[in-house]
Amino acid sequence: MRYAWYDFAGNVGVGLMVLGYLLLQAEKIRSSDLSYSLMNGAGALLVVVSLLYRFNLSAFLVEGFWFLISVYGLVKFAIRPRPKESR
Repeated sequence: MRYAWYDFAGNVGVGLMVLGYLLLQAEKIRSSDLSYSLMNGAGALLVVVSLLYRFNLSAFLVEGFWFLISVYGLVKFAIRPRPKESR
């Protein structure tokens, strides 16, 4: 088996998603944190890139939805009201 750059990208993506889930379960981050959605979105996108070279429909669908859900989390983070800073 040849290990190409897109295989590496996919592996980095899987690592980001697993790390995000581990940090969530260890209560180091919250699901509403920007970092959680960024890790999941970037991870899913990297896996999708690898799938463009070695296609698997089921994996592509899962990662596509994973990415879209992460974008939803990022949008929620961006539009949520911020607490006013006290002076």
